[in-house]
Amino acid sequence: MANLRKLIAGNWKMNNLASEGRALASEIGGYAAAADAPACDLLVCPPATLLQTVAETLGGGPVAIGGQDCHAEANGAYTGEISAAMLADGGASYVILGHSERRHGLGEDDTTVLAKVAAAHGAGLVAIVCIGETEAQRDAGQTLEILSAQLDGSLPPDGLSDANTVVAYEPVWAIGTGRMPTNEEIAAVHRHIRTCLQQRAGADADQIRLLYGGSMKPENAATILAIDNVDGGLIGGASLKAGDFCAIAAAADS
Repeated sequence: MANLRKLIAGNWKMNNLASEGRALASEIGGYAAAADAPACDLLVCPPATLLQTVAETLGGGPVAIGGQDCHAEANGAYTGEISAAMLADGGASYVILGHSERRHGLGEDDTTVLAKVAAAHGAGLVAIVCIGETEAQRDAGQTLEILSAQLDGSLPPDGLSDANTVVAYEPVWAIGTGRMPTNEEIAAVHRHIRTCLQQRAGADADQIRLLYGGSMKPENAATILAIDNVDGGLIGGASLKAGDFCAIAAAADS
């Protein structure tokens, strides 16, 4: 298995106004541009209202920018929505799709996520496709079954590569709760995801980065990021504090 360059992605969710977003992006950008910056890729995903502000603040530096969602259609009468092309126009190169908060809070299913992934790919964005099981599914021993089904339903049947897709495993029951699967459980899940991708994309699947999301923080980042097939992290709460986010990035380089 190739030793892939880690990706540390921050999902700001529905947080920060312009001044806060500018300050956070500036601090992260300065850290990434420093001579002793870690050898990993950094990504921040602000709310859509801050995309251009953050893009201007980062100024084309080493920190990439992503959206938190997009619509499946390129344009049209979809009040309140944002297209993949609009994200790209605002400075994004990535987009988070199928996040558990949208799957379970807003009723998005695999078919919806698949259409959005196709739209992201069509606009030249890298789709970070999120999958994960609920606590009830975990307790019922259905984790791998659920993840297989989500991958089957959320990813296009062909054309997958590291240039257009990242997969993020986020156990729903661990997000923002402080609870964690064991290192062995994380390793087993990521190994299973890799195998599923290999069945779809062959050798190309070995280059697709797999992120872990779910209560990653500076205190546990190094241990999690050292697990086989964990190629980075999708960071929620800890991405809102530059010090915490940068500490996780430093752990990716340890």
